[in-house]
Amino acid sequence: MTQKTSRRDWLRTAAVLSVAGATAASSRTAYAARDPRWNDTITKGLNWLSRTQSSRGQWNTQAYPTALAALAGTAMIGSGSTTTQGPYAKEIARAADYLISKSRDNGLIGDPQSDPRYTYGHGFSMLFLSQVLGEEGLLDRREELVEVLTKAVEFSGNAQTAAGGWGYVSAREGNDFDEGSTTITQVQGLRGCRNAGIPVSAEVITKAKEYIYECKNPDGGISYSSRQKGSSRPAITAAALAALYNAGDYDSEHVPEMLTYAKESLHDISDSTRAFGHWHYTYLYYSQVVYRQGDELWTTFRDRLYDRIVSEQRPDGYWEGQIHPVYVTACNLIMLQLDRGYLPIYQR
Repeated sequence: MTQKTSRRDWLRTAAVLSVAGATAASSRTAYAARDPRWNDTITKGLNWLSRTQSSRGQWNTQAYPTALAALAGTAMIGSGSTTTQGPYAKEIARAADYLISKSRDNGLIGDPQSDPRYTYGHGFSMLFLSQVLGEEGLLDRREELVEVLTKAVEFSGNAQTAAGGWGYVSAREGNDFDEGSTTITQVQGLRGCRNAGIPVSAEVITKAKEYIYECKNPDGGISYSSRQKGSSRPAITAAALAALYNAGDYDSEHVPEMLTYAKESLHDISDSTRAFGHWHYTYLYYSQVVYRQGDELWTTFRDRLYDRIVSEQRPDGYWEGQIHPVYVTACNLIMLQLDRGYLPIYQR
């Protein structure tokens, strides 16, 4: 058995053992209780992504090409494939090649000329490529990924606003404007890089956490921006919680209030959920939050979430919704594979 295979098996085993330990009083683990229909749905969705990827590694979408390539690639890694092993190895390697080719001299992964909100793509690319790095066995390829990610981390630090957040573009280009969703994308991407061994400034992460705290309202929810405080946003609150967990913040005084607000707003998965039209974005992050709470809360929530996702899949394997089918399909597949345990960034 190769070293690479051993590491993948170790990740899977560790995740399953973690689940089993958390539910020792139960007769079944969360992973063992997965409905076989979910796996069929995942395979159909992944195969659709495979069929629609271009030979150059991206998906031909006008909106957010870098972000969608990174999200789709992340969904494929969630299946257990790597750049060299598994049924989607070729697609993952192509996506990595495409994103590496988008790395600029200043560290940005993306194209500021065609993408007016390039920080989304930059953050998701850091997340995806950091997961690729952990499984890359070729020395020259690892060195290339380390170089790209080291520069990308530096770009994120330079793009951070004075308040500690990030906007749709760098602070200098965006008049120091920031908002919650792009901030969360950067924090998760930076955490993925740090987990993969790329140096990340502790000061940058500390400022980002303080930014989230500063945007918190008395009801426990998070506002849209440090400049536009007002009503709480359930989607941004869920994303902020996921980011705080990634940053190692489980015990601050703010987290319980944020979690209570998110549960009250989002846990029933009803059509009336206040997701402000961003249902898939909202549950991409809220599912991570619930999964981190343990199986007692996760399994019943997961069953309802997954059943809804399965019911909305199109016959060809994709999902429709806001932004683009590639975006919705990638978000749904990441959610459907959370407790498979192959993506370190999402593990408990």
